[in-house]
Amino acid sequence: MKVLLVTMYFPPAGGGGVQRPLKLAQYLPALGIETHVLAPDDPKWVHRDPELRVPTQAWVHRVRYVGPRARKPAEELRAAEGFERALVQAQITARRLLVPDASVTWNLTAIPAAIRIARREGIDAVITTSPPGSIHFVGAAVQKATAARWLADLRDPLVANPHRRSDSAATRARQAANQQLARLVVRRADAISCVSEAIADEVRGLDPRGVVRTIANGCDFDDFVGLEYRPARRFRITHTGSFFGKRDPRPFLQALHDSDLDAVARFVGDFRSSDQEWAESLALSDRLELIRYSPRGESLRLQRDSEALLLLVPDAGGRGKGVLSGKVFEYLAAGRPILAAVPPDGAAAALIHETGSGVVVAPDDVEGIRTALEELHVRFLDGSLPSVELREEVQARLSRRARVEETADLLRELLS
Repeated sequence: MKVLLVTMYFPPAGGGGVQRPLKLAQYLPALGIETHVLAPDDPKWVHRDPELRVPTQAWVHRVRYVGPRARKPAEELRAAEGFERALVQAQITARRLLVPDASVTWNLTAIPAAIRIARREGIDAVITTSPPGSIHFVGAAVQKATAARWLADLRDPLVANPHRRSDSAATRARQAANQQLARLVVRRADAISCVSEAIADEVRGLDPRGVVRTIANGCDFDDFVGLEYRPARRFRITHTGSFFGKRDPRPFLQALHDSDLDAVARFVGDFRSSDQEWAESLALSDRLELIRYSPRGESLRLQRDSEALLLLVPDAGGRGKGVLSGKVFEYLAAGRPILAAVPPDGAAAALIHETGSGVVVAPDDVEGIRTALEELHVRFLDGSLPSVELREEVQARLSRRARVEETADLLRELLS
């Protein structure tokens, strides 16, 4: 079998969105599938990670990306004044006019390249993994131009994204474009894989022509080999990942303030200036440590060398219940207790309970978060806060390799 994996996020890009396509490229060849990857020469993403290794068993093809650079609009506007601010605003507005997303211009070079590769290499199936959603235009084009089957892989919802705003004409126009894109995917894709059951349910509600299967993210246990936990004098709780959309650190920060514990909260990644100013108003002083974006290796080290890990998933009007991000599995692989401020009846909470890996509190329950934090701190002081050890059968079921095997099985079904 020969597969073409099309992804916008691939090394040297960094961040959480890189891991699923990167691991597909790593494990599919080991399962006997010849794997070709089509990625931008430079995705112009906000994060780069030169330490990430590109799998040597996959054929990686690069094609120029002519689209706009990814931005942090709120941060750029806060830092700009006068003419510079007007220029930044104009650039942001122009970027938002691109639908269904700002990366859609990559199709100008990606579609011809993907068709050439598919024909030259005799590709049997093309996998397009989103976000960005516009990448699925490549899958539809390859499917139409060749005999290849198309598997659309969804890491985010195409329509009901919990972090997507809908309070302006521009965002409503983008939402309408996303609905059109969703209709294209469900009508044309031979199969659709989704990282959560909530996304799969959304797709099934659109009456897809092909099979829809939930293939969650997985735990990269091997990535933590050699990383040690060394108990510190102070209790350290670590959150890794960027803040965007409705994700909100303020209930936790308020709980930390109210607890008056001798503890330090470490936030690794992009932290909004507005949240930082709010945190400063609480006078948390040395109880708050902000660490800007770090390469994945350093992020994993900090996770492992923590007394506890902080998981934040907003309720987002009920849409957060279905969120089961790669961060949940990364924390499970890190093996440290998790304080999960997530919808208590949601997918992330269910996995935390199933694995016995932490405590679950509603994301806006300040008092509940404070109580959970204090209980973890007491356990830390009396030496009863050990690493979370998952049973071997649970590790095997949740491993990234097992998830890629599920993808390989789905591809074989398509071609049988």
